[in-house]
Amino acid sequence: MPLQFVYSHQDFVTDLCRSGGDCTETAGAPAKFDTTIQAGWTDRMDRGLFRYHLGDLRTRILPGPRGYVAQLNVQRGIERRKPEEILSIRQQFNARQFNFNKINPDEVICEMMKDSEGDGALPDNGEVPRPCRMVVLVNVSPLEFGHCLLVPDPSRCFPQILTRFAIQVGIESVLLSSDPGFRVGFNSLGAFASVNHLHLHGYYLDRDLKVESAPVKPLVPEKGFHRMLDFPAGFLFYTESEDVGKVAGAICQVTDFFVDGNIAHNLFLTRGCPPCGRTQSESDRCSRKGVRVAIWPRTSCFGAKEESAFNVALCELAGHLPFKNEKDFELATEKDVVDVIQKYLLPEDEFNRLEQQLTDHLTSL
Repeated sequence: MPLQFVYSHQDFVTDLCRSGGDCTETAGAPAKFDTTIQAGWTDRMDRGLFRYHLGDLRTRILPGPRGYVAQLNVQRGIERRKPEEILSIRQQFNARQFNFNKINPDEVICEMMKDSEGDGALPDNGEVPRPCRMVVLVNVSPLEFGHCLLVPDPSRCFPQILTRFAIQVGIESVLLSSDPGFRVGFNSLGAFASVNHLHLHGYYLDRDLKVESAPVKPLVPEKGFHRMLDFPAGFLFYTESEDVGKVAGAICQVTDFFVDGNIAHNLFLTRGCPPCGRTQSESDRCSRKGVRVAIWPRTSCFGAKEESAFNVALCELAGHLPFKNEKDFELATEKDVVDVIQKYLLPEDEFNRLEQQLTDHLTSL
């Protein structure tokens, strides 16, 4: 029987800051969530359940204003499971392909269950019952320390298309952590998702990323919807603990719009400061009481296309660059990275049209 991790609103960490300026990081013992994930992950590493021993990854910050965090992870490029061939963003789940019902049960860290009594749980809407559990298992080809997969009720065999439940628990996972370096992300089919079985990634990266504090332009602020002003062009939602359900619903409306339009997309969830324009106070810039959800629509990649240096998926768009070989890790410049990422972004006119469509869509709902 997997470990049950039961949580409620009272477990959310709401006073987190990045160090610097007028802020200091929250002191004290790690949150119960972090203790559970990290102890479970380390135990599986010690027991040899991973494809390779991760160790301390060589890391460098690329010179330049974007502060790209480059890491050398040769073993992941060599040892990771061959990705499933993806032909459509709406590809059906195929039980004959690898999926998370086929894993070693020892890879499961826990099952997350929300104690939602009086806690603002998602309402029933008469549709297919939503899954009530999120299975957390180790990623046996890890990118970084604590790299795990969050899989909504694997037995339901959902394809890799986001649901409101998956988004909400993803946000709640970030709020449950007292470590500002805990991140959650999602790759759609056509955006370098390698398994067509609904899952999110979670991992720890003890480095600042620009997406945590990048300036934004409000689009539909009452639903937390903004446009990011810095490269790479994308959209951003922001929520604090009391509005998670409402914002998760709005995010799902956007991702459903992408799926209906056959638009590939990546999401990155991280502690971040409240939305702002170009000017912000130091205390606001350091605040991490809420969660930023960055969403990048992008061109689709089907088949086995891969960059020799790195793929452009959730990590790379957020500024975290796992390199597969030492030469690229040592020699890559910020311009090199921007040039690669630019190839996967939507053309500016197409992005601008999409921005208007999404603004109208969210305003009308």
